[in-house]
Amino acid sequence: MKFGGKTVLIIGLKRTGVSAARFIARCGGRVRITDRQSEARLKEELAQVADIAPEVCLGTEDEALLNGIDLVVPSPGVPCTAPLLMAAQRRGIPVWSEIELAFRFLRVPVLAVTGTNGKSTTTTLLGECLREHGRRVFVGGNLGTPLLDAVNGDAEVVVAEVSSFQLEWVEQFRPRIGIWLNLTEDHIDRHGTLAAYGEAKRALFVRQEPTDWAIINRQDSEVRRFTRDLPGQLFSFGWEPVTHGIWVEVEKKILVVNIAGQETRISLAGLRLYGRHNLENVMAAVGAAILWGVPSAVVERTLARFTGLRHRLELVATKQGVAYFDDSKGTNVGAVVQSLASFAGPVILLAGGVDKGGDYSPLHKLVQTKVRKLILFGAARDIIASVLGNATDTLIVDTLAEAVRAAAAAACAGDTVLLSPACASFDQFRNYVHRGEVFRAAVEAL
Repeated sequence: MKFGGKTVLIIGLKRTGVSAARFIARCGGRVRITDRQSEARLKEELAQVADIAPEVCLGTEDEALLNGIDLVVPSPGVPCTAPLLMAAQRRGIPVWSEIELAFRFLRVPVLAVTGTNGKSTTTTLLGECLREHGRRVFVGGNLGTPLLDAVNGDAEVVVAEVSSFQLEWVEQFRPRIGIWLNLTEDHIDRHGTLAAYGEAKRALFVRQEPTDWAIINRQDSEVRRFTRDLPGQLFSFGWEPVTHGIWVEVEKKILVVNIAGQETRISLAGLRLYGRHNLENVMAAVGAAILWGVPSAVVERTLARFTGLRHRLELVATKQGVAYFDDSKGTNVGAVVQSLASFAGPVILLAGGVDKGGDYSPLHKLVQTKVRKLILFGAARDIIASVLGNATDTLIVDTLAEAVRAAAAAACAGDTVLLSPACASFDQFRNYVHRGEVFRAAVEAL
């Protein structure tokens, strides 16, 4: 689509909306913006688009906003059931996510990562492998920088984290390598069912061609179920040797990549990431890097330098023999399962926040066997307590800072205090990063 003389409706004026609005204007299009929030709440974003003189219509979802519109670009936070999107479909107006819009203008290949957990770590590590090999790489997407920012840049390859929300409105988006890390209950408040959530993720792969690669977690039964009959070439990661895939020899600290019988062995001796789930992230990223032509020596060097991302099973401090880990990014039950599985000793688990509609019962057995004390805070504390409160000694408090103090009072040398909330953060915090910073500050104040 050429935008000269066209008018595009941007729904949602946050980071993605600002990027989309500015891009459309640069392409000669007219921009109309709507958002539920007030002008006062969007002061910074409005300042960022002031120079393109958009038509701004805040606080309304009137269908008249679609009059004269040639394309609608919703922000990822706008559900597909939003009245304006449903009305656009009835009128036959195209709806594209920001990644679809970007893909139509990108002239370089895209490598994309999806999954319930581990996307950011895998995306970042893959990007680092390519950079270490001397490639000009754009790393972004759901990770933080909109994909549109890569258009007309100097990157020769794009590595993108892609969420299920972004995949709801794609028509041509096609990664040369797509990675599906895992699938567990999350965003059920948005998608309704695990099946619908899985179908949204599957959209990443359905337009691939036979020369493209689909890297999947062969240990995850849900991922396997949704990746039958894909058009691309399957390449899997897991824990046992296969003739076409990747696995870890844990005791030897060796990663083995087998491509049609040709083995490559990579040392993990220098790896500084915690947890079995991070080994899965490493397998996925390394598999993609090797398939893209990165030499094993470059991969090994990158792994030794990579320290992981903030708020993802990050060791904050050790005090009086007690280790404090920040896993604030653990916003769903599947993430907490993976984090708990990373520790052999007793855990004091801090959880709570905004309920996302998932089922907490898969945590029951792990909490019963691994968690010496469960401390719940935030809006969902009573909901979680109703499911897990009888699995171990449970305490309910108001705030995260109180939870940290209570954990320190209960902890003994050899214990792990783990913040892995299983919930969104927006009841008491700006985002998961803010929650992690509050946790760190509370630990440092002990």
